Amino acid sequence: MKNLSSPYFKFLALACVCLVLTVSACNHDTAAADEDAAVKSQTPVTVTSINNGTMADSITLNATSSFMQKSYVKANAIGYIQKVYIKPGQYVSAGQLLFTIKTKEAQSIGNTINVLDTTFKFSGVNRIKAASSGYITQLLHQVGDYVQDGEQLAAISDKESFAFVMQLPYELQSTLHNNQDITLTLPGGRTLSGRVASVLPSVDTLSQTQGVVIRVNSVDPIPENLVARAHIIKSAKSNVPSLPKSAVLANETQTDFWVMKLINDTTAIKVPVQKGIETTSQVEVLSPKFSPTDRIVVTGNYGLADTAKVKIVKP
Repeated sequence: MKNLSSPYFKFLALACVCLVLTVSACNHDTAAADEDAAVKSQTPVTVTSINNGTMADSITLNATSSFMQKSYVKANAIGYIQKVYIKPGQYVSAGQLLFTIKTKEAQSIGNTINVLDTTFKFSGVNRIKAASSGYITQLLHQVGDYVQDGEQLAAISDKESFAFVMQLPYELQSTLHNNQDITLTLPGGRTLSGRVASVLPSVDTLSQTQGVVIRVNSVDPIPENLVARAHIIKSAKSNVPSLPKSAVLANETQTDFWVMKLINDTTAIKVPVQKGIETTSQVEVLSPKFSPTDRIVVTGNYGLADTAKVKIVKP
């Protein structure tokens, strides 16, 4: 029997110890690598929960500002325009002097009649005044122009007739009952409160839209032909379960919809859903019924497979 204290056995024992240490280190490194790989395979996501509140299905239509009534200033005699008291865009009141016209005869005769009879006081000058208040939107003649009797000189847009005309698709005519008060958004973000005054008795042949007259109250003057956006509510519901729009995913044809729901802190599963009313930020969830404690992935959900590994991060 060999001596256990011999150099041979000492070397063999040292080799065994080194082998055990090497195997242990390799196993530890492999486990650490596997753990790192598992962490890296988790997709960082943020989560939300179901929300209950009021939702409305609405559309946005164009409404164009317009003066519904215009009065036309016309010459009351044949002659020459002697003086013009207005300019385009000016606001005039009813009864305000707009033009003076010297008749053709007075222009030809001059002061001959007055020389012959000083008591006659003939001038041959006609004064034309505004029939209604409003803005001068057309000015067709200037001083010195020769005009015929009844010829148009200017156009006045009646301030009281100012309104927005909204083009409403005829199939949505029933929605007007719930939209008597309409909010208009002007270019630049300014909003106006309006109310439906009347519906025009005609439909556009091509677009099949009907004009709806909306009266507004505005301290500042609004130019004609300005296009505003009218917010029309088609339907509204209260106590509706909804999720942020980004939480609901869809296929390419927009026929199937689903959300990614967390079943634990690291696993998300695919849950098909049925949508209802949709706004710019929220989507109504008709089915299934989620509880307030359910966690739904709201960001990082795009492209996730069923039972995907995730990591919850703070938004």
